[in-house]
Amino acid sequence: MRELGIEGAWLYTPRIHHDERGSALEWFSGREFARDVGHHLPVAQANCPVTRRGGVRGIHYADVPPGQAKYLTCVSGALLDVIVDVRVGSPSYGRWVAVRLDDHERQAVYLAEGLGHAFMALTEEATAVYLCSTPYTPDREHGIHPLDPDIGIRWPEDVTPVLSARDAAAPSLAEAERLGRLPSYAACRSYAERLRGSAHPAGDPAVR
Repeated sequence: MRELGIEGAWLYTPRIHHDERGSALEWFSGREFARDVGHHLPVAQANCPVTRRGGVRGIHYADVPPGQAKYLTCVSGALLDVIVDVRVGSPSYGRWVAVRLDDHERQAVYLAEGLGHAFMALTEEATAVYLCSTPYTPDREHGIHPLDPDIGIRWPEDVTPVLSARDAAAPSLAEAERLGRLPSYAACRSYAERLRGSAHPAGDPAVR
C-alpha cells in the first residue's frame, strides 16, 4: 500500500496471478493493511453498488467519531474514485485525489474516517465492492455536492455526470463548514490514535 498525498488515503496494488484458467488475486490483506496503516480494519458492513456510466455517488462522509472508513475496489468495469479532505483544520483541507479503479489493474483504495468519498462509473456499467468500518447510520451520514466548483474535481469531460436527488441537493464544502457539519481534523487524528493504540495486542507482528 502507498499513501496518496492526503493523510488517511491509501492505494493498494495487488499481485495478480495468471494461468490457463484465468487470474486470481488477494484484494485485501488484513496483515498487510495493519502493517502499513498502523491498525486493523474493523469490518461492519460490505456494500456492492452497481452504477451506470456517468453515475456519481458522493461526496459522502460520516461524523467522527466513529466515522466510517472504507476499503474499495472495482470488480467489473471501471470507475474514477475520488477522495476529498473535508476535515476542518487539516493541512490538505479541500484537496482531492482521484484514482482509476478497474477490472484490469484491480487496485483498491482505503480512506480513513473523516474523509469524503465519491466515484463515477466510466463504463456502461461498473460494479464496486467495499468494506466499511461501521454500519450505515443515516443520521450520521452527510454529503457535499460533487460538482462544487471550489473543490474542482476534474470529472471526465466526455462523461455526463448523473446525480441522485440527495447528492444534487447537497451543500457546497463552504456551506457545510458554515453549518458546522464537517468533521474536525483534530477529532479525526484523535480517533486514529485510539485505533492505533488500542486495536492490537502488543507484539502483533502485523503492526511492528
